[in-house]
Amino acid sequence: MVYTWAADTALLMDEKQYEAYYRQIPKWRQEKADRIRMREDRALSVGVWALYQKALRESGLSEKMVFNLSHSGHYVLCSIADTETARTGCDLEKTGIPRLKVARRFFCRSEWDYIQKKASEDERKEAFYRYWVLKESFMKATRLGMKLPLDAFAIRLSEGEDPVLTKKPDTIEGRFYFREYPEPERGFFAAVCSEDPDMAENLRWMTL
Repeated sequence: MVYTWAADTALLMDEKQYEAYYRQIPKWRQEKADRIRMREDRALSVGVWALYQKALRESGLSEKMVFNLSHSGHYVLCSIADTETARTGCDLEKTGIPRLKVARRFFCRSEWDYIQKKASEDERKEAFYRYWVLKESFMKATRLGMKLPLDAFAIRLSEGEDPVLTKKPDTIEGRFYFREYPEPERGFFAAVCSEDPDMAENLRWMTL
């Protein structure tokens, strides 16, 4: 099973709150946050690790278990598998103006066709962000990240069904599954990709 937690880090914009959480994270993570120039991004870096630590305590899962983190806007996301072997990636993206030129140039043709055939601007925006977080989650699950071109793999979206990976490089072994966690009312989309097909149906919201 892959469990996924989310939290709002807005409270960390308060300097006293930030310092309190900063002191609770490991030294190496503190140093990583110190290298970040923007205050909002430092809060996300500290907040996402605080979420991971709290999720471990709540679930009783070991630090040896596979996990992945993501953040955007002022929200953070953490996925933890109850296994040490199932590769897992998660991604969260704040919505804004969809980068349709990026999708047209770098997505697979089938994915771009799905987006552009949507009847309205809002539907095209939703389709873009669904694809964006799904593709990012797969790239993170493979542990290749941005080394994997966006058009090297394809995902099929169908109404009422989970997304399906229809193409991937032969060098990437294993079977991967997806779970979407759309939160349009909060202004973001999120997704998880894992070799474990058993993923929590809903996000677990947590107060930091």
